[in-house]
Amino acid sequence: MFKVTCAALGTQGEGIAKREGVTLFVPGLLPGERATVRVLKVKGNVGYARVEELDTPAEVRVRPRCAVFGKCGGCQLQHLKYHTQLKFKSQLVHDALKKIAGIDFSVAAAERSEREYGYRNKLQLPIGRRNGKNVVGFYAERSHRIVPTQACPLHPDWAEGLIAALLNFMEKCGLDGYDEESGEGQLRHIVVRELRKKYIVTLVATVPELKGIDYFLFLLDKVFPVYSFWLNVNDKKTNVVFGETFTLLKGPGFYECQDGGIAYEVGPRTFVQINENVRNKLYERALTFADAGETVIDCYAGGGLLTAKFAKKCRKAYGIEIVPEAHDCAEKLRTGNGLEEKMVNLCGRVEDLLPGVLEREPGALVVLDPPRAGVARGVIDLLIQSGVKKIVMISCDPATLARDIGILTGALVDRDGALVKAERPAGDYRLITVEPFDMFPQTKHVETLVMLERKNP
Repeated sequence: MFKVTCAALGTQGEGIAKREGVTLFVPGLLPGERATVRVLKVKGNVGYARVEELDTPAEVRVRPRCAVFGKCGGCQLQHLKYHTQLKFKSQLVHDALKKIAGIDFSVAAAERSEREYGYRNKLQLPIGRRNGKNVVGFYAERSHRIVPTQACPLHPDWAEGLIAALLNFMEKCGLDGYDEESGEGQLRHIVVRELRKKYIVTLVATVPELKGIDYFLFLLDKVFPVYSFWLNVNDKKTNVVFGETFTLLKGPGFYECQDGGIAYEVGPRTFVQINENVRNKLYERALTFADAGETVIDCYAGGGLLTAKFAKKCRKAYGIEIVPEAHDCAEKLRTGNGLEEKMVNLCGRVEDLLPGVLEREPGALVVLDPPRAGVARGVIDLLIQSGVKKIVMISCDPATLARDIGILTGALVDRDGALVKAERPAGDYRLITVEPFDMFPQTKHVETLVMLERKNP
């Protein structure tokens, strides 16, 4: 053990310190803090350590609210004052652009969340078994080891009641959590979506029938005033949460919500941003980049809420989404809001469907809101070749965002199948704005809105 002083925060929210030429990553350590640490692993000039004793706490340090903070992999920043979290996230986006793509661009201050805690409208919990006992909680960082928890401060109070009800149900009815090694156990996950005080509960099991399921519904009646309950069957050895078969056991299964004058429907697999307050800020800002007379193509469109917002403002909006359930929700949204003439929903891969839409709408503004892996390379190449004038990107991962922006701006070029920094960037697009939104307080994650414009339209 020895003493170190933290110099900065890393991309995962961990402290960074140096010792005899070795860069140490130390979770829980904040810039300026001096601590006694124990080294756990060293490889080359990079090492990993843990804090044994904190000698000099930083002024921005606060007491975490969660009993399993530091063990659970969900949060990394509960020990850091919120205003400093916002500064960290803006810097995180800036540094990703500079390090990965060589782009030194002025990043806006991160837009704050109205709620620092209790903001998540979706809860997803793995259910397992360890040492002969059932466990419900969240995965530890970079593992599938479940950290048992009774509540999560990022979720509203109903999360605590749900966990207690689930454990009660399993104990009384003799049900076991899933063992990933052996494939044994009946229960794998439970997923809950909150939609303005209405809830969609989905229990993922390895079997189509569960003993005592009516007892579980009885317990849930005390937790949720209005809810639907789905039983999903996933009997495959996979990391994917849901299987293909959904059976509705209670309630309508889908619920309608209102947002900015748009009525939309959500089911158990429909993607909805988990922080409603920040989502609304993000979408309203994205809308400002489109003019009333324009056509918009919304790629990776989910349940169609943002597509509908663009359709309501603009001449026309297309939504492309690969998940059939989400596409169906978008279709109901289209007809339910009287947007039949202004909104077109297409179901399939963006790579397959975007070329045809661009051929029909060559002057359209393109919106890209991809999953964490970023935009498919074929889509980026198509946009460059097509002559699209404006691109709006929404990303939940600064690293893949930096990569995609690098390709579009020419800051990154392909050499023998590898992306490398260009000595003199000469791409087709230039950055107009980069704006982080704190969709995920207390965590290392950040949502970022980007606008790019073609240099020679």
